[in-house]
Amino acid sequence: MQSGNTLEQLPVGEDADRAVLKNAQKALGSIILGKDDQIALALACLLARGHLLIEDLPGLGKTMLAQALARILGLSFRRIQFTSDLLPADIVGVSIFRQNKGEFEFQPGPIFSQLILADEVNRATPKAQSALLEAMEEYQVSVDGNTRRLPEPFFVVATQNPADQIGTFPLPESQLDRFLMRLELGYPNEENERELITGADRRTMLEDVKAVASPEDLQSLQKAAANVHMSEPLVDYIQALVRQTRESPDIEIGLSPRGSLALVAAAKARAFVENHSGVYPDDIQAVFAAIAGHRLKPASNTTHRSAAELCQHVLDSVAIP
Repeated sequence: MQSGNTLEQLPVGEDADRAVLKNAQKALGSIILGKDDQIALALACLLARGHLLIEDLPGLGKTMLAQALARILGLSFRRIQFTSDLLPADIVGVSIFRQNKGEFEFQPGPIFSQLILADEVNRATPKAQSALLEAMEEYQVSVDGNTRRLPEPFFVVATQNPADQIGTFPLPESQLDRFLMRLELGYPNEENERELITGADRRTMLEDVKAVASPEDLQSLQKAAANVHMSEPLVDYIQALVRQTRESPDIEIGLSPRGSLALVAAAKARAFVENHSGVYPDDIQAVFAAIAGHRLKPASNTTHRSAAELCQHVLDSVAIP
């Protein structure tokens, strides 16, 4: 988005949520070029109250997307750089003894923010990674025997490098399951890459972007997305897809009930982002790989080795209602 540009005037009433969402997509698309599908899925993830894992090579815009989401949606933002020497206390905080008061005082860690960027999360040890588990599932942290609530809304957007790169620790299945979606950005096409090379620096552009929403707006959008209608045949379709992941000889571990709920929530949110009157089969298919790809474990003898191939195999095996 060029400096000085102004966004559309937001209406009031029942169309306000749609206008906020439209402006958010427009602003994100001006920073992250040529990735409209990934932007729509990232917004759907947040509207479904989920956490987002972005996996790809360094330098493809993972961190920029997280920063842009926070700024454009008006969320407080903290970045945690995950390294091999990171400790859980560096994330959640620590109690420090104040001699002048004669008591311990809790110093909140960076986790106490509305959007957390867990950058290169798989470069930290499992002990540090586990510090995110309670926060992501319960929206709270426990320190020194006390439970402290996290701000609302609360999201974790984590980035990770491919597992075959030096210095990475694989995320355990229990932690992967806490992420509603996993996305890949991929390389830009030639036209978009030329614009990146010859145009303004994206970091400078991001600094000039104004928030188009507030945390309260986002919570309103979340409620609206959750209320999107899903017909009984599409509930049957989701159950058939989930059943296929559990019964297919190509899959060793299928979707859990948490995965089923994630698929429903994400399909509703995607339908809302696309301004559909209700959930369509296309909405379920569009989110399926992002929901299931990091949850499914392929069988040792399957020819569908990648997550994308495995998810497409499941979609091809189940009839569309």
